[in-house]
Amino acid sequence: MSDSLLPVLLAVPVVVLACQAGGRAVRLLGQPPVIGEILAGILLGPSLLGWLAPTVQQHLLPPTVLPVTSALGLLAFLFLTGLELDLRSLRTTRGAVAAVSLTGLLLPMALGAALAAALYPHFAPDGVERLPFTLFVAVALSITAFPVLARILADRGLETTPLGTFALACAATDDALAWCLLTAAVALATTGTALSALTTLGLTATFAAGVALIRPLLRTLLERADRTGDELVLALLFVGLCLSAYTTDQIGVHPAFGAFLFGAATPRGLPVVERCAARIRAVVLPLLLPLFFVDAGLHTDLSTLPAGQWGWGAAILAVAVVGKWGGAAGAARLTGSDWRWSAAVGTLMNCRGLTELVVLGIGLQTGAITETLFTLLVIMTVVTTAATAPILRRVAGDDPRMTSPAPHDNPERSPAREAIR
Repeated sequence: MSDSLLPVLLAVPVVVLACQAGGRAVRLLGQPPVIGEILAGILLGPSLLGWLAPTVQQHLLPPTVLPVTSALGLLAFLFLTGLELDLRSLRTTRGAVAAVSLTGLLLPMALGAALAAALYPHFAPDGVERLPFTLFVAVALSITAFPVLARILADRGLETTPLGTFALACAATDDALAWCLLTAAVALATTGTALSALTTLGLTATFAAGVALIRPLLRTLLERADRTGDELVLALLFVGLCLSAYTTDQIGVHPAFGAFLFGAATPRGLPVVERCAARIRAVVLPLLLPLFFVDAGLHTDLSTLPAGQWGWGAAILAVAVVGKWGGAAGAARLTGSDWRWSAAVGTLMNCRGLTELVVLGIGLQTGAITETLFTLLVIMTVVTTAATAPILRRVAGDDPRMTSPAPHDNPERSPAREAIR
């Protein structure tokens, strides 16, 4: 047997079991499993295992094992995220949803840009200009994790309430805009000049438009493939995912953008697509995505953070919370909601979770941020995500607007249930 395969055969079961244990442990505390999975990844990295037993950690998780396997899980997850993003709901966004989405994006970006000016001399990688660094930090502080938010709402039975449907619409709009801005940040970080970045963005926009234009053709192709069974449809979706990721990588942005765009362009409402997406999800979430968590954990080293860096970590956390919670809650209040509803909306929009970790991983891979800043941003991600459920319980109480199903809603087709199937 190939020597290169042996480390994989050891690392994969260690990672999967550790993340399963972490996810189950935090569920006992009322937290979404992603918190335990992120923490398991951090603990298997240099922050604990590598600090206590570096030889054991290197034997179990050699650096060459995880990048490829974790990348497959990441691309499949981004495909599912794009598939679950209802573009029709974004076209019909009106009023309060638009106000909360835009303010909940622009205020944290503005505050994040101001913080980035202070962070730049201390945390910017060598050779990275101020503009891409600032734009990346601003986008990183404005993220809302749609999949994790849907899971939190579903766990509390709130996905069909007025609060749940409103927050999910805001989060979907927020994420769509944030991914567009992240594309610009990555283009600037990887090309180095404004002209090259504009060229990259133009090619990316052309590719996105082309993918959108072939959506009717893709629907016809999938419907015909359905006649021969789910296996052919599953193969076509996987091939499309890989080719889209390859294309955006060749353009000059991260392969994750291609996977996300292909997911967004895949026709919704086809039973065969939903069945195949469920099969992909059944493999990705418990088996492949944990590899991404641990790969991120290997770059998160709490043990080497100097005492002075914790002050920067506190500043990042404060700006993230004030910007995201304040922007969303303030906009909800200004559009006529009372403070209790507004506070609940702000709390939900402050949830970052896995989407934030994906964004941070892209920033690290493209050289936009250092490992030290990556570590501080991961801490912010864990804290804001873990705080969402307990604060929501306290804010929502027994308010019927937040605990009773919305009229004329169909629980079986709610966005939250679609996101966690």
